[in-house]
Amino acid sequence: MNRTGFLKNIFGFGLLSLLGCKIDNDQKESAAGLDEGKLMAAYAHESLKDLRKELVAAWHRSEAMTMTNVKQMPPEYFTFKYTDEAMTFAEQWRHCVIYTCGQLAGRAGLKNPYEGIKLPVQMPKDDVINELKNMYAFVRKSIAEMSDDKLTAKCDFAGETIPVWRLFYAMENHIIHHRGQCVVYLRLNGVVPKGFYGW
Repeated sequence: MNRTGFLKNIFGFGLLSLLGCKIDNDQKESAAGLDEGKLMAAYAHESLKDLRKELVAAWHRSEAMTMTNVKQMPPEYFTFKYTDEAMTFAEQWRHCVIYTCGQLAGRAGLKNPYEGIKLPVQMPKDDVINELKNMYAFVRKSIAEMSDDKLTAKCDFAGETIPVWRLFYAMENHIIHHRGQCVVYLRLNGVVPKGFYGW
């Protein structure tokens, strides 16, 4: 199910075909014996199951694209930065790890796996890869184990109030931003980036 389909379902548009455009008082039970409220709750639960699958799939794909980028950079260039003000290649990914886990923990009420841990500003290639694997595992575990109520709860982000499930997409957008920068880092060091297909 795509995001548009999910939104239609959550707002009730998808229920029209199940419930009919007009339901009189004598026909409020479905063929399965559920009343309208229970049917709507069951349908919303199924929609959230589909959303979880979509989120997990998106984050699996994100990890594959990120690892393609990170593994291409030779270890000696993890301290490369194109200006004094810029982050190094390693710092770009360290920032993604800290920011993603911190935002999800703080805004969705999760336990931050980096609470009380200070990652080194400069990390060697193997350490960057390990921390990214930890981050992606944390995100997928959070999606899988979060209650429906928490997944649909509201949180503040970037001056808006959004559902927590949308926060997961916002965090992936943030990673896309830094991954794009890291493509340039590769090129500036003579590495031809592998193409990314799909999402």
